Amino acid sequence: MSGAYTASGLDKAPWGDLLSADSALADPHKLYGCHDLLLEHKQALFDHLIGRWRDLFNLSFEVLLYDLTSTYFESNPPDDENDKRRFGYSRDKRSDCVQVVIALIVTPQGFPLAYEVLAGNTKDSTTLREFLDKIEKQYGKAERIWLMDRGIPTESVLEQMRQSEPAVKYLVGTPKGRLSRLEKQLTDKPWHQARPGVEVKLLAQDDELYVLAPSEDRVNKERSMRRRQLKWLWARLKQLSTMKLKREELLMKLGAAKQKTPSAWRLVQIEVDKDKAAFTYRLDREKLRRQRRREGRYLLRTNLTESDPAKLWSLYLQLVNVEEAFKNLKGDLAIRPIFHQSEKRIEAHILVSFLAYCLHITLTERLRSLAPGLTARSALEKFAAMQMIDVHLPTTDGRQLIMTRTTQPQPELQLLLDKLKLQLPAQPPPKITPAQVAAAVAL
Repeated sequence: MSGAYTASGLDKAPWGDLLSADSALADPHKLYGCHDLLLEHKQALFDHLIGRWRDLFNLSFEVLLYDLTSTYFESNPPDDENDKRRFGYSRDKRSDCVQVVIALIVTPQGFPLAYEVLAGNTKDSTTLREFLDKIEKQYGKAERIWLMDRGIPTESVLEQMRQSEPAVKYLVGTPKGRLSRLEKQLTDKPWHQARPGVEVKLLAQDDELYVLAPSEDRVNKERSMRRRQLKWLWARLKQLSTMKLKREELLMKLGAAKQKTPSAWRLVQIEVDKDKAAFTYRLDREKLRRQRRREGRYLLRTNLTESDPAKLWSLYLQLVNVEEAFKNLKGDLAIRPIFHQSEKRIEAHILVSFLAYCLHITLTERLRSLAPGLTARSALEKFAAMQMIDVHLPTTDGRQLIMTRTTQPQPELQLLLDKLKLQLPAQPPPKITPAQVAAAVAL
């Protein structure tokens, strides 16, 4: 896994024994140098993996999930204008750092089909068209369903998807501004039960179907965020109103407060005096009421002919799988920190992290069928108990007998190995060192 890429990981791992080669082969500089050879094999690696997943899990590509994330670098901006490390919208809340954007396509089970590393200032809405062509060229034309969050597809791309032969199906989130425009038409529509605790409204318009779905969990989350922001903003405005400031200083501090709490700022009416450093503020209760009505409500749009609200809602919920992939990359697989300075090695590092994720999701799918209830993380924690040690035994003629041995698995781990149909390799044969030089000279 990519965690083994750190210098400390390279020093501790018995790479020579694992590779059945001299330990010099696993010198950190040699392994880092291998990065320069990786990228040209990226497509071949993914073609091989997808073929294996088809054989092992009967993988299909009828439903695809598409999303983007970013990863940052705590380094100075590069001098090369073509370098992909750029300032942009940071999903990690690190707008002070340069970053790259990673676009990813996965299946509903979480298997990655393709990814691209993009410039850090790439806008989400400019990325989709290229991926549509890439997947069509690689897997042929088919009636696939694309699941995407709001902000990714543009109106022109959605129109292109509708006009394709065969039509490319989609189910996407929409900005809340569209909910405002359709609110009156949705008011008279009846509620349909999608599943226990979730009701939706359906609105057919032109060649699309809109799905309004409130989520109690989302309501609680958004309401808590709004209250927290509004509480902070109200306290800050009260504080600023008592401070003795120049008008320019006041405007700067108000601007900083707006940047920190943009959602709450829209709920407060603020009027700054034209001549002096003074302002008034009040809560816009009408906007607050509208905001409360919309909290926790998803508005989805689709060109699917499927009118079963339960199926549409369950499809959209599968977007959590691509979010889980990003979470694994940044968490368990430790894509950061990235110490490389050249763009080529940075992209190779990300490729290694994705290959680690491929192993992770393969193990997850194997566990789902062979050891239900066990996660990949918990399985790897159990495997971590396995150790490899070298036993050195001196001989009477001054040589050393070296026996490399792996520890015997505990019953719980052996049961897991049996469930996964894995068998540990045989213990390697012993090695014996030549006689010591000093002993040879004495003779």
